[in-house]
Amino acid sequence: MEKVFALVDCNSFYASCEKVFNPTLEDKAVVVLSNNDGCIIARSKEAKDAGVKMGEPAFKIKDILEKKNVQVFSANFALYGDMSQRVMNVLSKFTPDLEIYSIDEAFLDIPGMKENELVLYAQKIRNTVLQWTGIPVTIGIARTKTLAKIANHIAKKSEKLKGVLSIIDEQSIEKALQITPVEDVWGVGQKYCAFLRSHGITNALELSKANDSWIKKHLRIVGLRTVEELRGKPCIAFDITVADKQAICTSRSFGQPLTDYADLEEAVSTFASRCAEKLRHQKSCASVMTVFVMTNLFAKDPKYVNGKTVQLAVATNNSSEIISHAVTLLKLLFKKGYKYKKVGVILAEFIPESEVQQSIWDNMNREKQSELMGVIDKITSTMGRDVVKFAIQGTKKRWKLRQEKLSPCYTTKWEDILTIDIDKE
Repeated sequence: MEKVFALVDCNSFYASCEKVFNPTLEDKAVVVLSNNDGCIIARSKEAKDAGVKMGEPAFKIKDILEKKNVQVFSANFALYGDMSQRVMNVLSKFTPDLEIYSIDEAFLDIPGMKENELVLYAQKIRNTVLQWTGIPVTIGIARTKTLAKIANHIAKKSEKLKGVLSIIDEQSIEKALQITPVEDVWGVGQKYCAFLRSHGITNALELSKANDSWIKKHLRIVGLRTVEELRGKPCIAFDITVADKQAICTSRSFGQPLTDYADLEEAVSTFASRCAEKLRHQKSCASVMTVFVMTNLFAKDPKYVNGKTVQLAVATNNSSEIISHAVTLLKLLFKKGYKYKKVGVILAEFIPESEVQQSIWDNMNREKQSELMGVIDKITSTMGRDVVKFAIQGTKKRWKLRQEKLSPCYTTKWEDILTIDIDKE
């Protein structure tokens, strides 16, 4: 039986998350801003219809946002991450074969059905996700991932399709490819798009009919796989496992420039701790660490960018050890007289926990430290982040992001849980 893929994509995900817990936002234009309330990174349909562009700096269009009554929110990634998990949990009820592609997208390997049954099944998925989480989704169905992407893209633009499009038969596939610009094909980047258009290939149908040897010569084997997928031949494997990260970076641009070493130390210590948490989550240890600092490259103040790397004697995911190394590097990097805008910690060259080679000069009781980290992680998972933390991480947080329009963390903080006043009369 041939595989059938369904791509489930949350509609305007960040904006939709804000609407779920705030009924007054229904049918209102909503945008979400990037870190430090900089640029627009998400727009509701109403905001798109109002002409608000993705990536636009919020301060440049402040008057337009006010004039069109656009509701503006700071990015609330704790809320979005939790809502994403809830959506994926619902999808997992419909099939055990679920590939989470991004925070708001997932591929489903759904059982073989007749085409009309596939659409009904997808509508059931869509209605269930909406009912259980409040998040609207669009579903594209096809025999390859690339075609499912195209089906999803078309369904998003057509209200008549009611959020679901299946392109299984040859006629529906050809029609979908005909109306899909080549730049909207999954895997065709900006460089390849310009090249293809210069050779008269303007839509997905023309790309699917291109000569194999010509495609392989100019777009390489990856491009040929894309073409094969457009022809209905699955070439991109379905992968339900989540690959471990090969590097982990935690960095932030500060809400205000920092000049004091103590403030930078707090930030670097916190970022190092976050990296260590992520490492332990995937049961890996890092062998290499990099710390970098930078000033605002666009300001008139003196500019400074630098970074330093250290090879760790023993690969580790221990927070205290990683924090210690990070602070050592920061001391080497810090220079007085600069206004620092951003710092970051990068961990790389990972080794599985079970394969770490010990050193005869290592005096740390790693077994006890591992138990301690396990306790801290358990407290974090049940009570929330920073309930227990290292003293060096401080409490001032002068380095924190500027989030002047942050919504409550409705689903991840007890103090932010939604409350309803009921008039007893």
